[in-house]
Amino acid sequence: MIDSGSFMDAGTRTVEEVLQQGQAQPIGAEQVRAAMQTLLQYKSGKAQLENRVIANNEWWKLRQWGQFDEKGNPHDDRPASGWLFNVLMGKHADGIQAYPEANLRPREQSDELEARLLSDIVPCILERNGFEQVYSDTLWDKVQSGTAIWSVLWDGSAENGLGDVAISGVDVLNLFWQPGVKDIQDSQNVFFVRAYDKRELVSRYPQLEGKLTGSVLTLAQYRTDDDQQRDEQALVVEWYYKKCVGGKDVLHYCKFCGDAVLYASENDTQPPTMQLPQADGTVLDVPIAKAPAEIGFYADGKYPFVFDALFPVKGSICGYGYIDIGKSAQEQIDRIDQAIVKNTIMAASPRWFVRGDGAINEQEFADWTKPFVHADGNLGQDSLVQIGVNPLSGNYLEMRASKIEELKWVTGNTDVNNGSAGGGVTAASAIAALQEASGRSSKDSTKSAYRAFSRLIEMVIERIRQFYDLPRRFRITGPLGVDEYITYSNENLKSGGRRPVFDIIVSAQKQTEYTKLAQNELALQLYNLGFFNPQLAQQAMACLDMMDFDGKFELMQKLRANGDLQMQLAQWQQYALQLTQQYAPDKADGLAQAILSGQGQAAPQGGADVRLKTGQKESSVTANARQKAQQASQPEG
Repeated sequence: MIDSGSFMDAGTRTVEEVLQQGQAQPIGAEQVRAAMQTLLQYKSGKAQLENRVIANNEWWKLRQWGQFDEKGNPHDDRPASGWLFNVLMGKHADGIQAYPEANLRPREQSDELEARLLSDIVPCILERNGFEQVYSDTLWDKVQSGTAIWSVLWDGSAENGLGDVAISGVDVLNLFWQPGVKDIQDSQNVFFVRAYDKRELVSRYPQLEGKLTGSVLTLAQYRTDDDQQRDEQALVVEWYYKKCVGGKDVLHYCKFCGDAVLYASENDTQPPTMQLPQADGTVLDVPIAKAPAEIGFYADGKYPFVFDALFPVKGSICGYGYIDIGKSAQEQIDRIDQAIVKNTIMAASPRWFVRGDGAINEQEFADWTKPFVHADGNLGQDSLVQIGVNPLSGNYLEMRASKIEELKWVTGNTDVNNGSAGGGVTAASAIAALQEASGRSSKDSTKSAYRAFSRLIEMVIERIRQFYDLPRRFRITGPLGVDEYITYSNENLKSGGRRPVFDIIVSAQKQTEYTKLAQNELALQLYNLGFFNPQLAQQAMACLDMMDFDGKFELMQKLRANGDLQMQLAQWQQYALQLTQQYAPDKADGLAQAILSGQGQAAPQGGADVRLKTGQKESSVTANARQKAQQASQPEG
């Protein structure tokens, strides 16, 4: 990678000072060495966080005894109970149950179509990236150590070279930022470091041949069961930094290994092009955007990383997890378990004091398969004395039970949260209500995840805005669940000089069984009360306006639309009946019967009396049909 001699060549100048000097290519070996110096400073400021994350991973693997202070006999049994492990499983399950989905809403009416298309396309992009698995993996990081990190990049090699958005989880041990910042976007630099096989690197970048030797940079490592060959790997650094150009932050990117620059956006002066076939059969490369050296690596000017902290702490982007909160109680539970197990073994395996002149055959005495034990001379009462073991008091067992309850309450993982009822509650509805009310801590964590997910969706939209110049096909779910195939590009996101902006509404994709049941029961109640009867549209709209439930506004829109359609139908029925009576009197009674048979569903407002003066005497059926249709088209009084 980079040896100590080349590192020292950077001197004491900061990376910002080195970036300001002019040269043929803005990013070269000197800038890389200065960046490495900054990276080492960032890593030093992150050492305590890395140690905590690695230690928490040992707790997750039930190897917490290695994290305890050495006390007592090192040869005693070390039972590791899984009470804290159970907390992590429950919190992870709560997070998966509230898996997010995004709905985009426009801020201007002209962007409504684009918002609907993006609301259907973004889930397709997430599915292509396997985001549900990414979400699950990073959620384990969040509940264990307190922080989930996502990256939203552009992969130019995806889709057979067409390129697409790439979303993945990021290990906190591989990412470095300026110590002390609370928002990743406030860091002067951000570094992502990953280890690659040396042979793979050389095959991809031949200029690295013979340069992958020593390194002043080392990555913190988890204690794994696999024996990884670190000597066969080299570290590649992806360096993100911002420059202020014309009062605007421009994000640049540099990928380097050792002193070798593998790619630098500031050195990339070639604008991206699109091949267009010409009439004469030739192909013309047409620029479709400005060069990265001018607009930056990502046009939105933001670092492509999203942090989601569980329990935030001052002076850090990262937060605390449930292991940090509950490990003290878990340690005390394990130490009490150790004492209980030790006392039980001692009581179940009696030991004896034996006089030195007792002349007892100790081997026969210890062998319970031999019925006879030989002794020389007389046996006195003091020849053998059993070592007494005092049984543990019930107070110690109560202490253990109280520590278990403490761990449950501290982490918000009570029995009700886990699906079991307490306090004699047996009714299913009461249990469901208790579970709904007791999950406040999980709901709070879910809200935090939704805010982070909203920032992720914003970055996905920005990648689409910047890179979706060529149209591509998507399969979306249309009305009534029918598959539809659409073509989409960023034409409407970039054209016209106006930048469409969308509000991102995040909700749970998978609701709880209790929520589904309550929603279904509400729909049946509204149906039985006649809310969907167009004749009661006005009363239903007034009642719904005072209610609050998911989907209320969509339901109100449907009721209003159905009412309007029924009003128009009633008006046309009047016209049809009058015209039929005037020009085809023999068919008027049949049409009147058809109108009367459907009057039970007509209830719109408005309209006018369109009675025609024919001078003919109509039948009672026709008159009744005319009256019903007219009443249906008049406002309710």
